[in-house]
Amino acid sequence: MARTTASIPATVTADLSLAMLARRPGACVACDEEALPFAAASLDLVVSCLALHWVNDLPGALVQIRRALKPDGLLLAALVGGDTLFELRECLAAAEAELEGGASPRVAPFADVQALGALLQRAGFALPVADLDRHVVRYAHMLELLRDLRRMGATNVLLERRRAPLRRATLARAAARYAERFADADGRIRATFEVISISGWAPHESQQKPLRPGAARVRLADALGAAEQSAGDKANPRRDS
Repeated sequence: MARTTASIPATVTADLSLAMLARRPGACVACDEEALPFAAASLDLVVSCLALHWVNDLPGALVQIRRALKPDGLLLAALVGGDTLFELRECLAAAEAELEGGASPRVAPFADVQALGALLQRAGFALPVADLDRHVVRYAHMLELLRDLRRMGATNVLLERRRAPLRRATLARAAARYAERFADADGRIRATFEVISISGWAPHESQQKPLRPGAARVRLADALGAAEQSAGDKANPRRDS
């Protein structure tokens, strides 16, 4: 979170973890993204980096951020989404279904870029933008991927997950399936990570606004440099030579 005044900029770091906040200089506040403690119209800028995909109620969190922003305030955020870790999700589910008679949720669901754009509009943001960057990371073995996820603190936090530890036979079957389906010619497996960047402004009268239907002053055909064709005209059918 960031707050600025006309003369002296000031920042406030917000995090759910007291241990993380202890490493940060300056003003800090421990809070949950689903219960933000900031007053309405009190922030000029909100920045969130790879945190919002952990939120249970993402629409509600975006509404709270929108409410905390001053008019013409800006939200900038990046979160994991889309097809992130689809390879791991598929292989674990297939292995559990085959060997244990049913699959437990092992990889959290992620919002896609279209849904996030719609959520920004639903939360009341003006000029919403959502963009996606796709990264493919390669590993020698699925276990190396799992170790990386554990080091990142990205292990399974789903409430509906199976509480019993994953059986070795199931894990081995998932790793074998991963190598069969998602390995390159050199034997290294692929893991997909998609990072979605979103931005949106608290509405303000100075911002750009769409024209009323029928108020356009330039024809689309002129802008495209194309010949305009009446809706009643039909193009000549293509003939195969």
